[in-house]
Amino acid sequence: MCAIGGAVINSASGMCDAGRIKYHLRENLPRSECSILITGFQAAGTLGRRRVDGARLVRIFGKDVAVRARIHTASGLSAHADRSGLLDWLRGFRTPPGHACVEHGPPHWRDEQVGYPSLQHRQNSAPQHDRLYSVLEKSG
Repeated sequence: MCAIGGAVINSASGMCDAGRIKYHLRENLPRSECSILITGFQAAGTLGRRRVDGARLVRIFGKDVAVRARIHTASGLSAHADRSGLLDWLRGFRTPPGHACVEHGPPHWRDEQVGYPSLQHRQNSAPQHDRLYSVLEKSG
């Protein structure tokens, strides 16, 4: 990384747990003159969530990194579809899938979506943490 006077870095990388964002965070989190804007949902256990929750020290690439940068959040932004977007996508199938698996969002939200009336004509589930699921098995 080269030292520069100011920059806006736009990086979409899995809640800060993968990709180039980790390099940018490693270099800029310790800098008190920096601001980090985190947008969208950050799942529990991710580097992004630890930052949103106010951690003052994080591990990146196996090393402790002090957090001196100012952290800002803009919730409500997401690269994932909302309920109506998902239902529109499902309606686009000639033969819709027999099983819908809702995996994004916090557990209480996923469970709510599984029971949503427009999804009730098919088998649905909200995956549980630390469980394996087969995508090859036929449902019903």
